[in-house]
Amino acid sequence: MSFVIRDLAPDDAAVVEQAATLLLTAFPGWTPTLPEARREVAEALAPDRLCLTARAGESVLGWVGGIPQYSHAWELHPLVVREDRRGRGIGRALVTALEERVRQRGALTLYLGADDDGPIPRTTAGGIDLYPDPLAHAARLETATHPVGFYLSVGFTIVGLIPDANGPGKPDILMAKRIGPAP
Repeated sequence: MSFVIRDLAPDDAAVVEQAATLLLTAFPGWTPTLPEARREVAEALAPDRLCLTARAGESVLGWVGGIPQYSHAWELHPLVVREDRRGRGIGRALVTALEERVRQRGALTLYLGADDDGPIPRTTAGGIDLYPDPLAHAARLETATHPVGFYLSVGFTIVGLIPDANGPGKPDILMAKRIGPAP
């Protein structure tokens, strides 16, 4: 399958709408309405942020956002790929393109949070009390179906857990990747 990575332009209404619809479809609990998904896309298009799309012709296959958070670290937020196009390298290409773009802006680290907040835990950190030693749970975290597995495959490392971030037994899994030169 052939696709290209392009910036999402705020004035490209049709593509913005596709990005919002894709977000709504992929994360119905996070952006439960189309207006909320549109607001999330609008935030991703702020002048200090990056927003990249993967497109086949006029069709948006996925998109990724980048948010500058520290002097040398950016947050990857969000990453979404159409369900019928997953497993074909689109997510990997979007992450790689974002890494290059934030590296050009002086970033040394790209990081993200991956919630395990569904009704059924999808990692060994979900559904349990992570205290008093969340780092021990992070060190032995396992997953079969959670996006953590994808992020590990593209070079991210688990750097911590925020216990109960999304309610009791629903942690945020923090991951990071060095994208600049080592000290």
